[in-house]
Amino acid sequence: MDFPQLTALAAPVVAAAQRRLPAAVRAAAAQVPVCYEPHPGPALLAEGWEPDILGMFVGHEHRGEFAEGMPLPPQILLFLENLWDYAEGDEAVFRDEVRLTYLHELGHYLGWDEEEIAQRGLE
Repeated sequence: MDFPQLTALAAPVVAAAQRRLPAAVRAAAAQVPVCYEPHPGPALLAEGWEPDILGMFVGHEHRGEFAEGMPLPPQILLFLENLWDYAEGDEAVFRDEVRLTYLHELGHYLGWDEEEIAQRGLE
């Protein structure tokens, strides 16, 4: 499946996940864009990120202060071809992993650490 097809599958999954959030969290989620990429780019790989990473949050946390060391605005990156590979070409697994990865990265935007994310079942 090519990247435009993967994006067409992923975008409605993210929108549905956002609609199911509690109102306060949904309002915060509306403030952080979701960007779809096939794979992490060379800059991320140069920083030491694994090439098969599924998603990541970059920028400052919700209600966090802008920091000089974070030149990018807050955003959630979903690496769709990596998610597709992880799902081994199964559309249902892909959709579930897109939802879970989005919610996990949203948790980082909200300032939750890995333990708090795990307690919410988003690992």
